[in-house]
Parts: sequence; structure tokens; C-alpha cells
Amino acid sequence: MNILVVGGAGYIGSHCVRQLIEAGHHPIVLDNLSYGHRETLPPGITFYQENLGNKEAVSTILSKERIDIVMHFAGYINVGESIHKPLKYYKNNVTATINLLEAMQESGVSKFIFSSTCAIYGNAEQLPLKEDASTQPLNPYGQNKLDIENLLRYLAKTSSLSSAVLRYFNASGAHISGQIGEDHTPESHLIPLAIKAATEQREALSLFGNDYPTPDGTCLRDYVHVDDLCRAHIAVFDKLETTGQFVDYNLGTGTPTSVKEVIQTIEQVTGLIVPYVIKPRRAGDATALYADNSKAVRELNWQPQCSDIKTIIQTAWNWHAKTVSSPNN
Repeated sequence: MNILVVGGAGYIGSHCVRQLIEAGHHPIVLDNLSYGHRETLPPGITFYQENLGNKEAVSTILSKERIDIVMHFAGYINVGESIHKPLKYYKNNVTATINLLEAMQESGVSKFIFSSTCAIYGNAEQLPLKEDASTQPLNPYGQNKLDIENLLRYLAKTSSLSSAVLRYFNASGAHISGQIGEDHTPESHLIPLAIKAATEQREALSLFGNDYPTPDGTCLRDYVHVDDLCRAHIAVFDKLETTGQFVDYNLGTGTPTSVKEVIQTIEQVTGLIVPYVIKPRRAGDATALYADNSKAVRELNWQPQCSDIKTIIQTAWNWHAKTVSSPNN
């Protein structure tokens, strides 16, 4: 099938492009390159550098390329920034997504896969999190994603659009080949920040809060390898065959890992020390978030294959190590 991968030059999108090709599909990438990297894409990929705000251009691409399914990875993801710059996040994560959905309607494209997040749940009332858990976002980023989810529910009832919402827990790791990995500017995710601190590519890691009600006082998260996430995007295709569908899945391992445990594993894998400083809790951070993935396992026949924390960090290190000039000893 012809798949428009919006944000396909970004972290998860670029990994998904490679899996689509391996599965025999034809990915077409749309990315404005505000955060993505053109060089992460394989040679020969059809690429459009365009903004979702240009609805006419997006409609033209959808029609010209005879798109069957749209995958949307182009959301802004920095939780802390979303708190300080909510207008930036609403403009890109809500308004631009609405433009995309309108362009799809105008072009007759009726299958949509949306990258959502466990941040819609906020501080969980019960763990592990099931898809029907209460939603209480703690930040504009999580609220943005929930707003689009709600819109997709309404569209499924009132139009032919079929949507799959995939709620990521903590996407992490790098491609097994070591050719592409996690490269955000600015970087906001724990594992790459900790590796950069260990290799003296940045100052000491900031550890926000060590007084949470968890075994070691630091937040608990569910780390899932980027390649496992991408497999779910292809597995969900069959769920979109009937018009007017809405399906949602939590994509995680169900195994919580603390910030300190991540740091310790990085030190074991790399043989380096991760310097860090304790800082006050950060607004918008939940104490613990980890998934009940049984619905995805049952309905998509999806299983995390490389999402144990050591494998995640080993693949991340394989990629990051190529950029190291003078690591500490």
C-alpha cells in the first residue's frame, strides 16, 4: 500500500519507514524538517518538505500519490516546553492535525494511524494502565493528544474515517543496524541525555525529583523499543478495513523502570559513569506510568521483541557511540 508518513524524517517515523519497506509497502514521507533529519531516510524515498498548515499542498500530495493510509508522527513532544509554550503546542499538535484530517477528507483518504501517548492518563489511579483508564493529562502535550483522540472518536461516528490510536509509553532505543537513532534538538529524553552526560557531550544529567513514592524515589516509566512500536503500526492495518472504526492500543511492556535503574543500566552497558545532579520535581511529570498491553497482544498479535531495558540501551549506545570523541574513563 501507499503510506504517507507524516513526520517520517523524525525519530519514530524514520524507523517506521524502514519497516514499511521491509514489509513490502511504499512509504512516502512528508516532513517540514523543523526537527526531522532528511539523511535518516533510505535512498530513493519520495520526500516532500511541507508544512501541514498548507492544506492545499497536503491535499495535492494525498491525491497525487494515491495514498491508502496516513501515519501521523509529526507532533511536538517536549512535555516541559509544552507547559511554557502552550500556544506552540496547540498550533502544531491540534490545529495542524485538523488541517491534515480535512485534507484527507477532501482527498478521499479514510485510514489514519495516530501517534498518541500515555501522557493522556496523568497520574494513574490504577496500574498497569488499560485503555479505558481515566484520562487526566498533567500538561498541554498530553491534553493535545487527548483532544485529537476525542476528535477521531467523533469522526468515526460521523464519517467514513477509520482511525487507530497508538498510545506510546517511553519510546527508546535505536535501529539494530546502528544507522539511525534518537536525535532530537533539543533533546528531552532520558536515555540519550544520560548517554551524552556519560560521554562528556553535555553537562551532568538533571534528575528531576528523588522523593517520589517509588522504591528508589525516582519516577517509574515503561520503556519500549522504537522498532517494537513500529511493528504495531503495521499490525494495525487490518483494523482499518471497515469504515468508521476507532481502535486504541497501549504500547508498552508492562515493566516499570525507574530513572535510577536506567542510569545504572547505562553505566553497565557503556562502562562509563553517568554524572547527575538532583533537582526539584518537574511540573507535569507523573509518578508512574506503565502499560497493560494485553489488548494489543490479543488483537494485533503484537509482542515486544527487543524492549528489555538492557537491549534498548545497548542499541542506543551502538548508535550514540559513533559520535563520541573523548568519553570519560
